[in-house]
Amino acid sequence: MTEVVDAEWKGYEWVALSVTTVGALLASIQGSALLIALPEIMTHLQTGFLTIMWVILSFMLITTAVVPVVGRLADMFGRKNLYNAGFAVFTIGSLLAGFSQPQYHGWDLVLYRVVQGLGGALLLTNSAAIVTDAFRHGRIGFGLGVNQIAFAAGFLVGPVVGGILAAISWRWIFLVNVPLGIFGTLWGMARLREPVSLPGNQRFDWLGSLSFTAGLGALLLAASLVAFPMVSVTVVYALLVVGILGLIVFFIIERRVPQPMLDLRLFRDKLFAYASAANALNGLARGAVLFILIFFLQGPYGLDPLWAGILMAPFGAAFMLVGPISGYLSDKIGSRGLATTGLLVSAIALLGLATVVSTTPYWLLAVYMVLMGGGSGMFSSPNISAVMSSVRPEQRGMAAGINSMLMNTGMMLSIVVAFPLVLARIPEDVMFHVFLYGGGMASSPQALSTFEMGMHQAFLVSFAITMIAAVVSYLRPSNSSNNRI
Repeated sequence: MTEVVDAEWKGYEWVALSVTTVGALLASIQGSALLIALPEIMTHLQTGFLTIMWVILSFMLITTAVVPVVGRLADMFGRKNLYNAGFAVFTIGSLLAGFSQPQYHGWDLVLYRVVQGLGGALLLTNSAAIVTDAFRHGRIGFGLGVNQIAFAAGFLVGPVVGGILAAISWRWIFLVNVPLGIFGTLWGMARLREPVSLPGNQRFDWLGSLSFTAGLGALLLAASLVAFPMVSVTVVYALLVVGILGLIVFFIIERRVPQPMLDLRLFRDKLFAYASAANALNGLARGAVLFILIFFLQGPYGLDPLWAGILMAPFGAAFMLVGPISGYLSDKIGSRGLATTGLLVSAIALLGLATVVSTTPYWLLAVYMVLMGGGSGMFSSPNISAVMSSVRPEQRGMAAGINSMLMNTGMMLSIVVAFPLVLARIPEDVMFHVFLYGGGMASSPQALSTFEMGMHQAFLVSFAITMIAAVVSYLRPSNSSNNRI
């Protein structure tokens, strides 16, 4: 395996960054804009609250389950073709979603979101690997930090874009992705290349891939059905059994095959292992935070979904500002201090959020959001840079897949843990109205009190997990050699 170096290398850094930025922006705008359009979607597709939640969860579920497989494929066949395929699949899923029909009551949209999720997995996994391949050692943190600006920018403008498009038709939330996706696909085909020469004669681990995808997918689906019940308890137990057995089979297979889908030996490296563990715990701690804050702004604060999304801006703005700076600094001083400090700042923010009530002034809430966003940005760029820089170039796809899988798994489990705490004791009609339309809880003071108590409990749980993540992050090696930062 070799890394190709030529006189145009520095120019290619920015080419790779421009292509991956389009993908990141597309995905992040879609996520935040979709939240604004959910009331319109529910009305036009004649569906219910649980189906609408699965419009969101189905994307997260499929993306989480398949990213390690995508990472391995990227190490076999290259990042460029898979990334461009991701653009194409995401575009097709968006086109289909834009033409969902009322007679299916939203379930066709859930299926099309699965197609979008497959495309998202191809984009998400290969994005980090492409940027890491393009930027030379000593600049990887900076490159990944700049790349994350797109995610924060999409989060910032998504509610406004969603509000404007939903005023025309909710279908444009999806259809607007089509020309952007076509442009991104053509731009990637024309401009991306393969700076890393990958080893030949590689074999794909079919049994490991199938057992892992089935096992993790079944476990996450079972956990999601606990939080958002749609089937009998027996089905949930059956999924848990399938999930556990699938992962047991996976671990047995991976220890025996010469070219595993997910090389467990990567975790022998302390930098990779501790950075990955901190990433998973951070996802578990903050995955539901933004959803809860949206609920809070629409419930106790009484805002409509559009204004709730706009007033979430301090989080995205702080993340966008701090992420690239922390990535640049991590190239100079390493990841341990920055990532750990970022988690501690996030913990302070979560402790503050555990005290907010309906009468809390917005400026104070904004301060907590700035701390949360800044802490997340301070942790994220150095941590992913540490993960990607601690492996050999031919393993970067696998490393990116593991990183995305752990983060997404933590975020899904965070929703599973937090939502029952916040919403389980609230009447379904109140919960339904607040999530979809906002407008406050003034007519239901008991529900308001119950919501605030559950929200405080959820934020305190997130605080505790973040403190554990900070300890794990600090345990990573402070110095590194070779290609590590």
